[in-house]
Amino acid sequence: MKLVPLGDRVVLKQLVAEETTKSGIVLPGQSKEKPQQAEVVAVGPGGVVDGKEVKMEVKVGDQVIYSKYSGTDVKLDEEEFIVVKQSDIVAIIEN
Repeated sequence: MKLVPLGDRVVLKQLVAEETTKSGIVLPGQSKEKPQQAEVVAVGPGGVVDGKEVKMEVKVGDQVIYSKYSGTDVKLDEEEFIVVKQSDIVAIIEN
């Protein structure tokens, strides 16, 4: 199965948060608050949403930062995803 977002929605897969202390100890991601950093795994078609033309500005594979309390958590085939509106994405991370 796969998620196919509608309208201006985007499916994100949260990036695993590991933090290394100054002494080199790796702290697992569950010990801290969830980061708002994720990878785009699916993008809706955009189009007219609420009477306004929406152009999709993110693409599959982009790493993004999204609003803290946005989106809907979805579990599919033992994997967890977050479905957000494109407007909930605040930045694209470029290398």
